Amino acid sequence: MATLEGKVVLLTGAARRIGAVIARTLHSAGATVVIHYRSSVAAAESLQAELNAQRAGSCFLLQGDLLDIASLSHLIAQTVTQAGKLDVLVNNASSFYPTPIGTLTEQQFDDLIGTNLKAPLFLAQAAAPQLRANHGCIINIVDIHGFRPLKNYPAYCAAKAGLLMLTQSLARELGPEVRVNGVAPGAILWPEMAENHAMHQDLLARTALKREGSPEDIAKTVLFLVRDADYITGQVIPVDGGRMLNH
Repeated sequence: MATLEGKVVLLTGAARRIGAVIARTLHSAGATVVIHYRSSVAAAESLQAELNAQRAGSCFLLQGDLLDIASLSHLIAQTVTQAGKLDVLVNNASSFYPTPIGTLTEQQFDDLIGTNLKAPLFLAQAAAPQLRANHGCIINIVDIHGFRPLKNYPAYCAAKAGLLMLTQSLARELGPEVRVNGVAPGAILWPEMAENHAMHQDLLARTALKREGSPEDIAKTVLFLVRDADYITGQVIPVDGGRMLNH
């Protein structure tokens, strides 16, 4: 089995939740991981300590606001300074909240488009020279609601639909040196908002496997695309338990 030994992975928004599980999974496969976070400093430091205890010098931290587009090239430069190079970019950071028509504000739109679409594009652009030099890859964490809309989330769904197309576009732009793929989670790790419980249960009822997936399901798919999928590019893989079969 191939390993990721010697590979450096930058993961955005990876101090907690699905991002942290992806980081642990790629790290377990041998990668050096650079954990980007915005405000979750305690979680980021805890994850770094955990991973470095397993393998010294194998996890670095990077703080930054991805909505500050001018700073993204600096984040890539910091990654290379700390870890020596960059082989894989995982665009995981995301904002998610409802914006029913009639309530949507420009600030909410800018935030949702910014974190889910604009930042991944400009971060990929900043990372492209490193990724091309190392024949690396990009993994975008999309959403099944980039394929099928979720009621009351028009801005978020539009942003993720844009990220889906961006994945395909970047695969054309950055090939043949760089592969670009995506993973589209379904009902995996629901946002920590109690008012969404009823909607969550409804989504599970309309999922073919009738159960929630795990962050590990996403992380294993990311690992496959990074390590084992040398001839796959421009694809977005739904990991949704069959949710899209019954929209």
